Parts: sequence; structure tokens; C-alpha cells
Amino acid sequence: MSAPTLVILAAGMASRYGSMKQTEGFGPSGETIMEYSIYDAIRAGFGKVVFIIRADFAEAFKAVLEPKLKGKIEIAYVFQSLDQYTEGFTIPQERTKPWGTAHALLCTKGVVNEPFAVINADDYYGQEAFVEAYTFLTTTCSEKEYCILGYELSNTLSENGTVSRGVCSLDAAGYLTTINERTKIYRKEGAGIVFEEDGIETPLQEDTRVSMNFMCFAPGFIDLCAAEFKLFLEREGQALKSEFYIPFVAGRFKALDLGAVKVIPTNAKWFGVTYKEDAPGVKASIDALVDAKVYPTNLWSNS
Repeated sequence: MSAPTLVILAAGMASRYGSMKQTEGFGPSGETIMEYSIYDAIRAGFGKVVFIIRADFAEAFKAVLEPKLKGKIEIAYVFQSLDQYTEGFTIPQERTKPWGTAHALLCTKGVVNEPFAVINADDYYGQEAFVEAYTFLTTTCSEKEYCILGYELSNTLSENGTVSRGVCSLDAAGYLTTINERTKIYRKEGAGIVFEEDGIETPLQEDTRVSMNFMCFAPGFIDLCAAEFKLFLEREGQALKSEFYIPFVAGRFKALDLGAVKVIPTNAKWFGVTYKEDAPGVKASIDALVDAKVYPTNLWSNS
């Protein structure tokens, strides 16, 4: 059995951040956030990393990462563009926004043929989450059972604005019953954590389990993305800002009774860069992990 693959979502527009955060250095030796994820994945036993990026920044992206990763792990690239998998559909002329994370994953069809984990490029997930993912992918994962690493909502908020999270509902055995992408979650003074939709605020519990797009799948999930993307285009393709999310397809997997999705709880504290103002906090968090000897001062010098 081949080692599992790590798929990294790095094609986003970074509209709220304002620059190409995927290749920005945050570590003491200029490491990007995703390098810490790759380092943790290699330590856990992953054998390959597939980057989903846009062709227009491929050169800059490769220049940052290839010298560091050469000989450490197998690397592949996939490009996401608006016209992929849209045969027979007319893309609105004004559309600039990518189709979303599940479309990005669909772009890996034919490249990812083994059990895989998918993560965001700009989120730090914690070393133990990669160990959990590797264990699941090598012992339990099948076309009938996938998993989501479930973070505690209170550990995943930004102090600098709203965040998007896949809010999970679980059964007594810890399996997913529903998942809803909430695109505007924040802490409101005196009211705790809320999400806002159509101007209406709804409270959320501090310990609600949420998806941070760290999920584990068998390759058949990519085929489900293909089938669901056609339906998405029919339903929402003309809306200029509609997005096709991985949690939505995971929810469809459950709703269509194709199998079960285990939510593996993790109490790791997330950090990431949604907003420019998040950057100093991310640098401080990485410095603290280096001081605690979780990571070396230079990730790749002795590995």
C-alpha cells in the first residue's frame, strides 16, 4: 500500500488578505505556514504533496518551495482555472472568483489516486493532527468511510474579522450528521460566538466542532466532486460569487447514504492568516513553537 498523499489548497485569491499569503515567510528562517504542515506530514509518514495553485503564480511558488523540498518528499502541481470541468456551461463574463475548494480538489483528478488528506495553505493545524490523519488514512479510510479533523470553534477564530468554517453536527458515535459552511463567524461582545446570514445572527457553542478543510478521503471522493460540480453549475453557476466547497460535498456523501464521515476531534489551537493583521500573531505563535523545540529554527537545514 502506497503512503498517503497531502493535497494543499493554495489557489485562492487571498481577497481579504491583500497579497499572496501562500508564499509569505512567517518562520524564523522565512518559512511559509504550509512548510510547517509539510514538515509535520513528512514526520507522520506522508509520501507525496500535491499543490493546487494558479498557473499565473506557478513560477514564484515553485521558486520558494522546490529548493527546500527537493529530496524530502515527492512533489506534484495541479493548476486550478475557471474553465476546468465546465464543458457545456457558459461562464459569466464578469466571473473572476475561483469556483471554490471542491472544484480545486476536482482539478487533482488523475493525479491523486491514493488515500489523501487535504488542507489549506494558510492554516496551521498542529503536529498531532497529521499523526491522526496518517493513522486514519492507513488503517480505516475507504470509499465508505472518510474523516474530518474537527477543531473546537473557540480555537479557530481571528481577532481581526470574520472567518468561514464548516460547522459540524455529530451523532453519539462521533460521525457527521450534517455540515454547513458558515461564511461569517465572529465573537460578539456580550453574546459569545455567532454566525451571520442574511443579516440574522445565530449563536454557536464555544466547543462546536468545525472543519478547517483538514479532511481525509479515498480517491473516489474526487469523482463525487465531479458529479456534484455539474449540479452546482446548473444551480448556482450564474452567481458571480457562488463557491463549491469541500464540506458541502462531504455533506452530500452523507446525505446520499454513500458512506460515513468520522469527525476526529482535535484540541489543537489553530492559527492562520485570513487578514493582514493576523500576521504578527502567526509569527509570534511560530516563534513560541520553535522556542518549545517543536520545530527547528530552520525547518530544512538538517532534515
